Formats: sequence, C-alpha cells, structure tokens
Amino acid sequence: MTVKSETVKSVNMKTVDQQVNHERSFDRAAYCTTKQAAERIGVSHRTVQMWVENGTLQAWKTAGGHRRITLASVERLLDDRRTALGGACAAPRPARPAPRVQCEARAGARSVLIVDDDAMLLRLYELEISTWGLDLAVRKASNGLEALARIGEARPDILVSDLHMPGLDGFGMIQALRGDPGTASLPLVVVSGMDKPTVLSRGLPDDIAFLTKPAPLAALRAAVTARLPAAS
Repeated sequence: MTVKSETVKSVNMKTVDQQVNHERSFDRAAYCTTKQAAERIGVSHRTVQMWVENGTLQAWKTAGGHRRITLASVERLLDDRRTALGGACAAPRPARPAPRVQCEARAGARSVLIVDDDAMLLRLYELEISTWGLDLAVRKASNGLEALARIGEARPDILVSDLHMPGLDGFGMIQALRGDPGTASLPLVVVSGMDKPTVLSRGLPDDIAFLTKPAPLAALRAAVTARLPAAS
C-alpha cells in the first residue's frame, strides 16, 4: 500500500471515529425531526418550521442542514395547547403553571380580535398573548366576514389580522372598517405572507402596522402594545 493510500485511510478512519464519538454524545431520545414533530403535534411541516423560526419550538441544525427539535419544547407546546383546548380558562396545574387564556371579553376588559384562517396559528397567538400580562381577552375569527360580525357584536380594542383568507379577505374587511365612522379608528396590526410593497399596492393603508409571516412573537407583542389603547 502506498503512502498516499495509507494517509487517505488514516484520514477516513479519523473522520469515522469523530462521527462515532459524536453519535455517542448525542442523545437522540431528546430530539426529533421536523416531520416527527409535525406528526406528533398534528400540524403541517411548514407550521413546525415557522414555530422553529419564531422561537416557539427550540431546535438546532445538523451539519447537513436538517433541523433537530427538542422534544421538551414539543411537549411544552402540546401541554399549552391542551390547556387552551381544555375549556374556558382552565386552572393551572400545580406542577407547571399554565398561562391563563382569557377566552372572551369581560365587561370593561380590553380585548383583541385575531383574524386568520389557520386554526393552529390562532391558537398560537392566543397562547402567546396570554403570557404578556396585559389582561387582554382574546376573540377569534377565521375570515373577514366573521370578523366584521364579531366586531358588530362588540368592538375590540385592537385587531390583528391576516390578509389572504377565503371569502372576504383582509383587504375587504379593512376597507369596510375604514368606511364606517364607528370603526375607522380601530387600531390594526396586519401579519401577512405577502411582502409590504405588494400589500401597499393592493390598497392597504400605510398607517397600519405590518409584519411579515412568520412574524417573530416579540415583534407581534411590540406592535400590539404600541397601538393598544390605555386601560380605562
């Protein structure tokens, strides 16, 4: 065997040893793939990617660019979702206090109306807002028409909405709100997968706060708190 082949063999063996050592130190039981996380939570692969990008799920990337998500963060999300889906404002468990989700507006309480056709995203926003300590009642709608009906029932203090929705989209909803003196001044935050130049060219008023999906939750909080009227 030549010196060159011996060198190549030595390098290859060293690489294999490094990989073996890495595998031994990596606790596979503590992580899962994005596909496994999506199946476990019951959402799309893209939704899991979005939650990783905005920090809802904790993850890291392998040398090959594949995400590995901590099972602990998956379980936390499932736990929070069970709390939110378990009924009206379930009491926190002693072992791990759950965020209080104020499901509907109390008399005199401030409220936020969230409009999006993605049910899981509505839950994510609801859970996130419940951790802000603003005592905001969360109301929800899946499209512009439903949102207008909800606003007609009780005017929210602020509106957070997507634009691309079935039926009456966000553009039509906002046009209707701005054309009514009773809702023309309603504070609005838009969170959309479209870019800002596109939405402005389609008639979105430039005084409305705009965030691009997937919006970092910290940015959503900043936009909402900056425009939320003071508590009476």
